[in-house]
Formats: sequence, C-alpha cells, structure tokens
Amino acid sequence: MVTNYDAIIIGAGHNGLVCSFYLAKKGLKVLLLEAQDKVGGAAVTDEFLPGFRNSAASYTVSLLNPKVIRDLDLARHGLKVVLRRTDNFLPGEEGDYLLSGRGGLTRAEIVRHHAEDGPAYDRYMAELETVVPLIRKWILKAPPEAGAGLGGLPSILALGRDLVGLSTAEVRTVHEYATKSAGDILDRHFRGDLAKALFGFDGVVGNFASPYAAGTAYVLLHHLFGEAAGVPGAWGHAIGGMGAITRAMAKAAREAGVDIILNAPAEEIIVDKGRAAGVVASGKAWRAPQVIAGINPRLLFTKLVPQGAVPQPIHDHLTRWSCESATFRMNVALSELPRFTVKPETGDHLTGGIIIAPSLAYMDRAYDEAKQGGWSKQPIVEMLIPSTLDSSLAPKGMHVASLFCQHFRYELPGGKSWDKVRDKVADHVIATVDRHAPGFAASVIGRQIHSPLDLERRFGLVGGDIFHGKMGLDQLFSARPMIGAADYRMPLAGLYLCGSGAHPGGGVTGAPGHNAAQAVLADRKPWRRRA
Repeated sequence: MVTNYDAIIIGAGHNGLVCSFYLAKKGLKVLLLEAQDKVGGAAVTDEFLPGFRNSAASYTVSLLNPKVIRDLDLARHGLKVVLRRTDNFLPGEEGDYLLSGRGGLTRAEIVRHHAEDGPAYDRYMAELETVVPLIRKWILKAPPEAGAGLGGLPSILALGRDLVGLSTAEVRTVHEYATKSAGDILDRHFRGDLAKALFGFDGVVGNFASPYAAGTAYVLLHHLFGEAAGVPGAWGHAIGGMGAITRAMAKAAREAGVDIILNAPAEEIIVDKGRAAGVVASGKAWRAPQVIAGINPRLLFTKLVPQGAVPQPIHDHLTRWSCESATFRMNVALSELPRFTVKPETGDHLTGGIIIAPSLAYMDRAYDEAKQGGWSKQPIVEMLIPSTLDSSLAPKGMHVASLFCQHFRYELPGGKSWDKVRDKVADHVIATVDRHAPGFAASVIGRQIHSPLDLERRFGLVGGDIFHGKMGLDQLFSARPMIGAADYRMPLAGLYLCGSGAHPGGGVTGAPGHNAAQAVLADRKPWRRRA
C-alpha cells in the first residue's frame, strides 16, 4: 500500500515538529514519521526513577526562537517557562565563588574579585551588543550560497546591508568573534579566572575543543542570542522538563492537521527519476514530492539516501561530516540539596547553572586529558537542579539534578567499550561534584546515564554530537552542512534538511525547522520548482 502526502518529515524532534506546523498551516498534507514511541527527539522528559522526572538530553531553555513560540502559540498548548532566580554559580578553586544574574549581579560579582574587571565587563558587553544582534538577524534566514551566482545575490546583499553603519572598529570586532578563540578574547578583557570561566564555558559546552581553539568565540556567541520568558539573554526552565516544549509543539502540529506516526523508523528515501519521492518506514512506502529530514546529515546520506543518488564527491563530503561533542549526560535523583563548601547555605544560587570549571586553564586541561586518555580527569560539569523551580519533578523534600559533562570521547583509546566503563565514568563525575559539595555522592539515590554512545543509540546523535555536527569554522553558516547546500535544499532534488545539521546549528531553537519550511514552501511555487 502506498499513501500520498504533499510532504513527509523524518524525525519528530523539535525542528521536525516546527517544520511540520509551518507546512500544514499553508495547507499542505504533512506526514511526520518518528522512530521512537514519543515525540521530542532529544527534547524529552523521562521518569528515570519512580517519582523522579527530568529532561533526558537537552535540559534548559533560552535559544527557542520567540517567533516560533508565538507562531505555534506554545503557551496556549501548555508550555510555561520560568526564569532561573540566579543565572549561574561557579565554585572557585580557592574557597571563593562567582554568581551571575540580572539586576547588575554579574558585574558586581566580577568587581568583587577584581575591581578593574568592572570597566572590562562594560567593554565586553558593548562588543557583544555589536555582534549578537547581527547573529539574531540571521537566525531565521538562509545563509548566502557560495557559488550560487545571481541566485545568491539577494542573500549576499542582505548580509551587506546588515553591516552598513558599523564602524571599522566594529567590523573588526565582528570578524574577531567570528574567527578567534574564546580564550583569546576573554584574556584580552579580564583578569579574574572566574570571570573568564563564566563566559568561556559557553565556548566549550557541547563543543569538543579547548577554549583556546579558533572558532570557540563563535560557539560562545551561539549561546547568547536567546531569551527566556521574554527576557533577552536569560536562561529558564520549562515546567515539566524539555518534553513540555515538544509536547506543546506536537499539539500545535496536530491542530494544524499534521499526521504524526510513532514507532516508524525511516529505512530509505525513495528516489524516482532523480529526485526524492517518498520514504520507506517500517516496511511501508509513503509517497510525497518533498521529503524533509530532521536528522544528522551524515546519518541521512549514509543510511537513508540510496547509494548513487548523489554524485560521489557529495556523498563523500557528507560521510566525513565531523560529529563529536564529547558530552556525557546524567540525571540523578537526590535525597537532599547539595551544600557547596564555598556557599553551604541553600538559596537562589542552586536554581542556576552550577558550573564546575573555575578557569580557562581548567577547561584547557580537560580537553587535553580527553584527547589523550578518552575522558577528563577533572571534567567540566554544569549541574542544574530544576526541582528548585519545578516541584512536579520529584517527591516532596527530594530533588533531581542534571549533569552535563565535558569532555568524554565517543571513541575510547585501546578499543574500550562505553558499555563497560559507563558506570565507572558516572562515579567519576559524581565524585567531581562531591569534591565541591561533600555529601553529594551519598545523596544520590538513583541515576540515568547517557554516554556519547548512548546519545547516539537512543537519539540518533551521531558520534554523540548534540549539535548534529561540530560547530567549527568549517561547518558553519554557508558551509553547514556543505557549500552549495546551506539553504536547506539538499543535493538531491526534493530533499531538504530541517535539523541542527543545518544553519544556524544546534540547540533547541526551532530555527532550522522554520527556515527549512520556508524553502519547501518557496519551491512549491511553480516558478521556483527545481527540475
């Protein structure tokens, strides 16, 4: 039996859901195929111990695009986001700490450590005010297509217009943040190690790199363009966990008329007369003139696009698409809140991102240790305790915490298996937190572990890469996923990419889904259809 649709989307992660909504709202008959037994991809909530729930992979809210939130009317569909009461808490190495947050808290804390870092913070924020708005302008646009000739001229002109009015010094600042390392920029501004660590963390989170690697300044920026609960640059928590976001998206999509089929893993892209013409899933053929994939581009072209459907150089390029974020992800159930040596009382600091990485040198060592030995002896850990903001996640008086950890290689030296060392590494991570908060290990009454291999197995994150491909300079903007295919149209007619392997990259943004839908809709206009 063959069932026909106008468009078929592979993967009901947040970008697939967003894309399906925009297409259905324009009157298309849309099918969304999901391999798992629930929607959400990596943005899901699990009950990992009876009575204890938490976000399973992605774990915090800021980058979700405001236009997507409004268009899908996510609040009406059940989404509620609350702000952290303190943005971040960094325990230091010498008995001190640093807090960050709104109302001047960040600057005051930085000055508490080094008075001269106050004016440095002002200069740094002024630079960000030059660069971040430019990034925001391009979140919901396709990058200029290199080599597109006259067809790419509008995008190139739009990019040029966005730079009009900037001084030479400001253009120089934009170039530095687009190409340099986070460490180089932060060392230029600040004296304090904790101040540098506060900002430098964003350059390595989900990014297997030293903070002194070229391109990490852009990754830092990538984590700054968002907002939460309407507050620019803030981070928040979705009540009920990240699954609340994708459940609300699924309600919006179904209301718009999208058919969502679960437990339907895609097996092959149907190619007919040189173009994508449908999908085989669970042994059944589904036909559509436009197929959109919300999966990693390497997975798409090595597993689903038939051999020979695209020229060999294109196949080879996407087969070599670099994927590794060196991320180890845990949830733990806690009998009590942790008490940190440097700030032992309970309070608002426990609602923030607790970053165990007190200096850029610490982050640099963590990268080197993982590069040599497979994982960091002193890992970078961000811990969130969302039950301090959301009592629905744990029994009364108890808590859940997420631990997002760097750097842990996908391939371990000596052919070691993640299945054999997973628990040992989890113990290592918990011991790292326990050194800063004695008694933490004893308070852990259950845990959920996702090694890089587990992230690949469960969520299709190739190489354990949470961004569907490294966010290096060679895999960004017009080169994501490759030069000549950065406008969401893949090198096979009728095939599109709507996942994080497309511009603007990773994070729960909804932007690739939004932008891919615009490409699909544009190509349905008779004068825009490709052969």
